Order: sequence, then C-alpha cells, then structure tokens
Amino acid sequence: MTTCPVCGQRGIGKVGADQYYCCDCCIEFSVRNQDIKIFNVEVDGTLTLYNDLVQGSTVNLEVQKG
Repeated sequence: MTTCPVCGQRGIGKVGADQYYCCDCCIEFSVRNQDIKIFNVEVDGTLTLYNDLVQGSTVNLEVQKG
C-alpha cells in the first residue's frame, strides 16, 4: 500500500505487521488480504474504529498539522 485510504497522500509509515499510520490525516489502518480497517487516533493514543465515527452522523474531520 503506497497511499492513505482516507486522504490519498503518500505520507504513511509502518507501525507493525500489516499496520500503517498516515502523517497527513493522523489515522492508522490495517491491511489484511483485501480487508482494510481504519482507526482514528485519539488524543490519549487509543484507537477508535473510523467507521463508527462516520456512520449515521455528519462528522467534520479536520487534518491536524503538528
């Protein structure tokens, strides 16, 4: 995987086995076979499933630049 599945940028790094982090939109994602799971990184470092945030509600996702 060479681009982020959320923002399409190439600023990704490998976190673990089949796990990646996007520096541009601050999400983590895992890739196994054809299945991609996307996680939002919370302020305390915990991960929440990205789809849970988006499903059924309007969410304003902002890119955080450090």
